[in-house]
Amino acid sequence: MTETIVRTEGLGRDFRVRDGLRRRTVVAVEDLTIEVAAGEAVGYIGANGAGKSTTIKMLTGILVPTRGEVRTCGLRPVPDRRRLAREVGVVFGQRTQLWWDLPVRESLRILAAIHSLSAAEERTRSDELVDRLELADFLTTPVRQLSLGQRMRAEVAAALLHSPRLVILDEPTIGLDVLSKQRLREFLVEERRTHGTTLLLTTHDMGDVERLCDRVLLVDRGSLVFDGTLPGLSATVGAERVLVLDLASSTPDLVDVEGTRHQGSEGGGLRQRLAFDPGATTAARVLAQVSERAEVLDLAIEEPDVEDVVRRIYASRR
Repeated sequence: MTETIVRTEGLGRDFRVRDGLRRRTVVAVEDLTIEVAAGEAVGYIGANGAGKSTTIKMLTGILVPTRGEVRTCGLRPVPDRRRLAREVGVVFGQRTQLWWDLPVRESLRILAAIHSLSAAEERTRSDELVDRLELADFLTTPVRQLSLGQRMRAEVAAALLHSPRLVILDEPTIGLDVLSKQRLREFLVEERRTHGTTLLLTTHDMGDVERLCDRVLLVDRGSLVFDGTLPGLSATVGAERVLVLDLASSTPDLVDVEGTRHQGSEGGGLRQRLAFDPGATTAARVLAQVSERAEVLDLAIEEPDVEDVVRRIYASRR
């Protein structure tokens, strides 16, 4: 039986805020019931103010829930917070757990001592992370002198140094260039494959979700509105896929291919775009119809834009 790493039931958190001369209650998280199994990679997504950060703080014991139950790695986050710290690693894209004026190597040594790693454990794990995250060139550089990409790789190493079972990533690629993002994503995929690490990712970068996560939890105004795969998320609003076809010769617009919507042509009909609902037909069926009319040299399939899908789901709930 697969171990459950995160489990919440009816989880909620309220805040009292001042509104002029009065105080009112704001519900940040409401009736959240989720489970995350060991080894999963889950994207926890939603707009600003949807309750993502509040949830993370309750999972890690920073905030006490107003109501409901929560277990992280089988522990109660608040009363078992010290034990939980050995099981969880957290990366905040806009905060640091490194010592600003110390070299990266010294920060890692301090964190190893905090987590009570033996000298052998520290050496083995540090060497592995330095190699896989390419930290060697700046291990002796003070954190304050690092570029953003270098600092984020060092932050990930710090969060994973004690080999946690659960890694929570809050906007880990914010502000990074394309190459830095790609390096970090590749490392996280390999870390999960090698060590069976469970990933919980909160982000506005849908590229992170698409490349790292098998499952998506979408929250809106503190409530869970979707739990499933990315294709399933697109299907909830009837999002279309697009078949891009490169044809051997100029062809009249393919406006009457069954189950499709013609999006446009280029090069006098040499390239054509056909949108279709994956719930109603398949790319293979569309291609078969087109092949009866024209020779297809090449094709590509464009998946629905996830950000657009999320916007449409939010719009439908307003």
